[in-house]
Amino acid sequence: MSRRSLRRAALPALLVLPLMLTACGGGQERQASTEPASAASDAPAPAGHNEHDVMFLQMMIAHHKQGVEMARVAEDRAKRAEVRNLAAAVAATQAEEVKTMTSWLRKWSEPATTHHAPGSHAEHGGLPATGPKEISTLKKTTGAAFEPAFLNLFVAHQHNAVKMAEEETSKGGDAEAKAFAERVKESRTDQIRQMLGMLNS
Repeated sequence: MSRRSLRRAALPALLVLPLMLTACGGGQERQASTEPASAASDAPAPAGHNEHDVMFLQMMIAHHKQGVEMARVAEDRAKRAEVRNLAAAVAATQAEEVKTMTSWLRKWSEPATTHHAPGSHAEHGGLPATGPKEISTLKKTTGAAFEPAFLNLFVAHQHNAVKMAEEETSKGGDAEAKAFAERVKESRTDQIRQMLGMLNS
């Protein structure tokens, strides 16, 4: 056989070799390309609630109850219907959310309240809560001064809720609690926008 004929005979064999290698190791190569090298040894445990979830819900329950208290005052005392309607919606929504959060804590065998001041838990998203003094002052405010006093106080109050929710979405472990925090962030941001519009109108 001539040298040219030998080269032609060898060519199909050379083409088959890479195909065989690919067929033998192809599945393994594809898996390795989509997973980190340490996936087998460092795979996280299934997600569950953590300390931050518990603290977030406990603090948010207290925060919600304060919001409901202020909103109910505004339902009776605000002059404009749009302010009264917003307050009524907030009171109804947050009262239901308190029930939901309490049920989650009960399911986890955790208390619904915390014995510590919210400000002492900055690492959990804790911020200074609207205190009894601010709420008492609001309750004593009447006439034309009430609406701006309520709206300014409630903008700050809901801003704290947004910040607490942002912390939960980044540090929480429970999927339901984190999804709830995302909804809180979106709805309270929208409420803040509405209230700023009311203050400027």
